[in-house]
Formats: sequence, structure tokens, C-alpha cells
Amino acid sequence: MLRTEWIAGVDEAGRGPLAGPVVAAAVILDPKKPIKGLADSKLLSEKKREQLFSLIRKCALAWTVARARVFEIDQFNILQATLLAMQRAVAALKIEPCLVLIDGNRCPVLPMEAKAIIDGDALEPAISAASIVAKVVRDRWMKMLDKKYPQYGFAQHKGYATPQHLEMIAQFGPSRIHRQSFSPISEYLATGVLEIKTPSIEGVVG
Repeated sequence: MLRTEWIAGVDEAGRGPLAGPVVAAAVILDPKKPIKGLADSKLLSEKKREQLFSLIRKCALAWTVARARVFEIDQFNILQATLLAMQRAVAALKIEPCLVLIDGNRCPVLPMEAKAIIDGDALEPAISAASIVAKVVRDRWMKMLDKKYPQYGFAQHKGYATPQHLEMIAQFGPSRIHRQSFSPISEYLATGVLEIKTPSIEGVVG
């Protein structure tokens, strides 16, 4: 395969949660091994994501996952931390792509051509694959963190601002993996009071 055919898709998971890292994945699909069913990970069931993740691992020419940790999110802000995770994912690919397709409207600084595509996870198979990989890996990490911090229920809500999660923060206070720069945790740290609201759809999926 010619180098000019190597196109990587990049997407992230975990920009919205109150806890845990933001995770980015980069995937270079093999045109000779198409994968049926690729789609935006948020539109797939957990079972379907796991099935597709297994196929991506077997069929892709290359795939990687990288993260930005909680302290980096708090230090740089979530946008910059997300772009940093994307840079790390692309840099770790065993094949250097000639073009990188990024989900969204912003591209990280990369040594090769990059193009941002709004709703790319629904339009470009490589981005869809990256969306699935990032989501599956981040969910697995949150399940592991649930064993370390069982009182917060991370295995169920993956760190998103569900009523259950907010109630646990109010009861136990934030943990070391909670994002101190995110509202309402920043307000809680300043005032000792946590405002519990019913989250929007965007606050509980992604």
C-alpha cells in the first residue's frame, strides 16, 4: 500500500465528565478489510461497541489510544487537553499517516496535513472507528477506577454528571480523579455546597 493512502481518523471520549481522563484514539483502516457497522460510538450499544472494537483491532492497519490526565485538564483546560491527547495518539501510530481526519472543528498541531470534520464520527469510517476505540477504552478505564473509588459509581455513569454521581460527590467530596476546574466541583471546593441539577442529555452521554 502506498503511503499516500494512509489516512488516520481521530476522535475523543470523555470531554464532558466531571472525573477521569479525556481519551483520544487514532485509527488507520485497511481498505482491503472493510468493517461493517461503523458509526458514532454514542449511537451504538455497549455490546455493539465492544464487538466493533474487536474487529477494529483485528482489521485496522494501525490504531492507538492516548489520554490527557485530570491534572492536565485542570491545568490547560479541556479543549487543550483534548488536543494534547489527540497529538499523543497520532504520534504513537506505528504507521505515519499522510492525512489525519479529526472529529469536530479544531485540529491539534500535527506534523502532517490535518482536517477537522464536524460530525466526522458519523461521516468518516476512520473517525467512527476512532470514536468507538476511544469510548470503549475510556469506559474500561472508568470501570477500573470504580474499583479504587467504589463510593462514586464510576462503573455506571463513567464520570458524567448524573444525579447519582452528584449525590456521591456531595456526600464524600471530590476524589483525586475529579476535575477541580469543572463546575459544579469548582464551586463546591470554594463554598462547600454542591448544586445538584438534572443534567441535560449532553451531560450523560459521549
